[in-house]
Parts: sequence; C-alpha cells; structure tokens
Amino acid sequence: MELTVRKAELLKELQLFQGIVERKNTIPILANVLVEAEDGADHARLAATDLEVGLRSRCEAGVEKGGSLTLPAKKLFEIVRALPDTEVRIAQSAAGSVSVSAERFSSRIQTLPMDDFPALPEPAETDAVTLPGAGLREMVDKTQFAITGEDTRFFLNGALFLLTPSTMTLVATDGHRLALVAAALDGGNEAPDEEEEAGVILPKKTIWELARLVADDEVAVTYRRGENHLFFDIGGRQLISRMIDAQFPAYERVIPKGNDKRIEFERDRLTSAVKRVALLSSERSRAVKLNIDAGKVEITSSSPEVGEASEVLAVEYEGEALGICFNAQYLIDFLGVVRTDNVGLDFKDELSQAVLSPVANDGYDYTYVIMPMRV
Repeated sequence: MELTVRKAELLKELQLFQGIVERKNTIPILANVLVEAEDGADHARLAATDLEVGLRSRCEAGVEKGGSLTLPAKKLFEIVRALPDTEVRIAQSAAGSVSVSAERFSSRIQTLPMDDFPALPEPAETDAVTLPGAGLREMVDKTQFAITGEDTRFFLNGALFLLTPSTMTLVATDGHRLALVAAALDGGNEAPDEEEEAGVILPKKTIWELARLVADDEVAVTYRRGENHLFFDIGGRQLISRMIDAQFPAYERVIPKGNDKRIEFERDRLTSAVKRVALLSSERSRAVKLNIDAGKVEITSSSPEVGEASEVLAVEYEGEALGICFNAQYLIDFLGVVRTDNVGLDFKDELSQAVLSPVANDGYDYTYVIMPMRV
C-alpha cells in the first residue's frame, strides 16, 4: 500500500479512534487501526474495535497502490499530530513494517498482520431510523453520569435506549440515582417492532463515543439494530456497538408518585451554594443537608476532620420543616446539565426518593430521581 493524505484530515479521524482501541493490550491487534485502500481511489478506509465497540471511518487520500495494513493507533496519532501541516505519506514495505513520512521527517513502524484483525459486523438490511444528532447528544449529557462504574452489576454498566415512533428515551441508574430523559421525534420513521420498543442497553463506552461523534448540531444519526449489534451512522462514520445481554431494572417503579411537597430554586444560586458548602463535607460521603423550613432552605455540611459550612437560600415554601441529606456530587451533576433558569425539587420526607426536574420546557422531558442519605 502507498498513499498520501493531508495531516489535518488524518489527524481528525485518528483522534476519534483513541477512545475505541484497546489499551490493556491483552490482544495486541486490538490496539491497532486497520487502514484499507483500493488502487486509484480518492479515499482510505479506517477501522478499529475492542470487540465491544467498533468504529469505521474514511479519509480523503491519494492512493498510488491499494492494499491493507494495521498500525498502532496511539503511536500513529502521536506521530501525525507532531508533523507539520502538510501531506503525510504512508507506504508498506515487505519486511512487516510501514513507513510514515512528511517533508524531511521519516519513520518506520512495526505492523501486525491484518489477518489478525477481527472482522467487524455488517448491518442487516433492516429499516433504519433517523435520530436528531443534537438531541441524542443532549440526552447522553443528561444521563451518562448516572451509569454505574461497578463491574459486579454489569447490567447497569450502560443506559437503556427506548425507541417508539414518536419518542426516544435514555435511562441510566447506579442504584443511588436515576436519570431519565425523553425527546420527541419528528415524523418520517417507520414504527419499530415490539422487540425494539422493549429497548436495548447501550454500553457506557458506546454512550461516550456516540456523544463524541455527534459534534455537529445539524448532523443526523441513522440507527439500525441487528441481532447482537447496534449501528449508528453519523456523518460518514459508523459506530458499532455490542448490546448488553441483560434485563434492565424496572425503572418506572423507582420514580415516586406520592411526593406532595415542592420547592423551586434558581439553578445558578443553588449550584453555587451546594458547591461552596460541599467544600467542607466529608470526603467519603460528600453529604450536604437541606434543612427545609418556611420561606428558606439552609444547606449545611460538616466533617470532624475539616469543619462545617452553611448557606441559606430564600424559597417559597410553607410546609412542615424537615431535613434531607444528599450526595453533593449527585446534585452538582444534575445542575450542571440543566438548561433552564429554575429547577424543582419534589419530595415527601427525609427517607423517600426525591425528584429533581427542570422548571419550564427546555425541549426534553427530564426526570432525576435521587435517594436521600442516612448520615
């Protein structure tokens, strides 16, 4: 293989592969990116996978000699990034190495046999659904922090993706909080069958890569579902994801129906207060307490090792006085992605699930359920 490609074009694609390739190196070929091109073509094809998530893309190139090869994705990215803004030449030798050169720079990189590279699944000829890219990215932003990081509960290591003819919904939970966001879909899509309406679990890595790929607000995402894989076509690139084969918890049961008390806060004011007070909270629990009383909410924290802090917010509230403890980071995560000026807190008592939600419609139906802490 011999080809030339503009540095900026190649660097842009290689950047996207950095989150895909396997870094632990348990299977060496998974740290490599596959490069393929045909004689006389005006582009090269790139691919990488960690066997759970894969990515295909293409890059404009002048192909002098077609072929295929694999190169270490991280090292190739570092080399190309360090080059001047010029054309990069990639040429394969017969000795199991590949030269990467530009202007006066030259290098030789060891390669691995392309036959070792795993075959990426192809999408079946099924009905495709068009999703708004900006809306999908916004939904990911509003839910990804609630995905668990515990390997023991692998069924929570992802987000539930639900699709109907008129809405798309994303749900994530780590057992202590639940983030649910739904958005309306424009017409023009075929109705998904019953199995698709039951939803699929997207792995955490898929969620992250999906948000990275949807960078342009105007881009549309074409979604297809296979037997074991999901396919997202985004601006000439294709993200491939294995589905998590598990049963997602019945999240509807977690959303409380009997919360009879409500307080509305100015979002910026509440965010600043929680951040300040949390500075003196216990590093282990990160607990802050909302002492709710007529006309005010006092946010407090204390730590035997550090000290204590408090801040009072004026609110409209005439109900009974009570105190609820929350993990400060859980509050900050929600407040950091809400776009409305005000947020509402619906609650029942000190021990029952509370619900945070935006006040007024920002284009999304967003529900954030948070469990109180016992401190």
